[in-house]
Amino acid sequence: MKKMKSILKKTTSVIALAILLNSCGGKEKKEVKTEVKKDVVATNGLAIEKQQLTFGFIKLTDMAPLAIAKEKGYFEDEGLFVSVEAQSNWKNVLDRVIDGQLDGSHMLAGQPIAAGAGFGRQADLVTTFSMDLNGNGITVSNDVWSKMKPNVPKDEKGKPIHPIKADALKPVIKQYKEELKKSFKMGMVFPVSTHNYEIRYWLAASGIHPGMYTKDNVQGQIDAEVLLSVTPPPQMPATLESGTIFGYCVGEPWNQQAVSKGIGVPVTTNYDIWKNNPEKVFVMTKKFIEENPNTATAVTKALIRAGKWLDEPENRAEAVKILSKPQYVGAPEDVLANSMTGTFEFEKGDKRAMPDFNVFYKYNATYPFYSDGIWFLTQMRRWGQIPETKPAAWYSETIQKIYRPDIWKKAAALLVKEGKIPASDIPETDGYKPATTDFIDGKKFDAKDPLGYINSFSIGNKDK
Repeated sequence: MKKMKSILKKTTSVIALAILLNSCGGKEKKEVKTEVKKDVVATNGLAIEKQQLTFGFIKLTDMAPLAIAKEKGYFEDEGLFVSVEAQSNWKNVLDRVIDGQLDGSHMLAGQPIAAGAGFGRQADLVTTFSMDLNGNGITVSNDVWSKMKPNVPKDEKGKPIHPIKADALKPVIKQYKEELKKSFKMGMVFPVSTHNYEIRYWLAASGIHPGMYTKDNVQGQIDAEVLLSVTPPPQMPATLESGTIFGYCVGEPWNQQAVSKGIGVPVTTNYDIWKNNPEKVFVMTKKFIEENPNTATAVTKALIRAGKWLDEPENRAEAVKILSKPQYVGAPEDVLANSMTGTFEFEKGDKRAMPDFNVFYKYNATYPFYSDGIWFLTQMRRWGQIPETKPAAWYSETIQKIYRPDIWKKAAALLVKEGKIPASDIPETDGYKPATTDFIDGKKFDAKDPLGYINSFSIGNKDK
């Protein structure tokens, strides 16, 4: 009661001062406005260092936590005034965060990791929040699918049995090369994207070489049977339709867009390549977090709440409406709903239940696990983006500078105290998930034995 009286007294004083200074010009007015905001923030228990923020994103379904945190007022609840701006491509996202033009952004999980591991542009970036699990697919052109389909096992009703492995693609690649005299080309969204590693994993699991990176070949096409190249996500369907590529790996809604337009067929999802795999992350610079620790915690709080809201099934239809707005994803509602409401359409008319295609909160989806980050490091080493052998300890040491579960835990603990999430939603963990074989090839991944995992593959680098 005393605290409330104190706040009311202070607020009354500020309002009186505002009235007194109203005719004295803009400068005094601006200072009064800032003081009011600080009072509001103080009632939430965090003294926010920077209230006006600009965050970036790419037009993909998995940017949803940012859109929901803004639309549902979760940012404002934390005393944050956030602008959310679409970016043209992943390189632009990375550069603008590093250069300070963006305070943070929706980002490929591999981008902050590569920046810290020395591949591509180097910088000290930090992940406090994992945005989602799953959400990607691999789509091929109608012509490729017509040639793949006879190689795909069928059920008693004649429907393809999923997951479809790249075994069905192998003879098609050979046919394109020998009969059509064409190199087999596929698209992915960025060299350190989940999509690059997923399509490589899918191909290599069936003995198809996706190519190696070296210091001199940054395209990653040495010894490649499939030539992978970069295409921004929203341009994937048009690039497939033009015949520039014969397939691609991308996030939603751009696989379902190919089905809707009748130009391609998704053949597998990343849920089948690696069940409940991490996808995008929210990234800020180390410098920003050191200068604005309370702001970083407040941002993480708002995003955790958004993830929770998104994973309540009754909210998905509303989420689809929000994401369909042009300032967010801007895709038609029916296309977004195909994957966001618990289904996924493969061949046109073959719509299947996939309740976990998009996961934003359950399975501790928002927690930045060290083990998730280490998987990306193993793939960077496997394919030559990390050109030299690293000791096993390097993997954990590197990821612990980038992934910051301590900030997530602080944010989550405050949400528990405020009654916004249950205490049971905070995982008891050392940052490592248990070893898993939930991969399309059944390989065992133990993040505490990264070299053993790298050496288990027949295609790719080997380390002592």
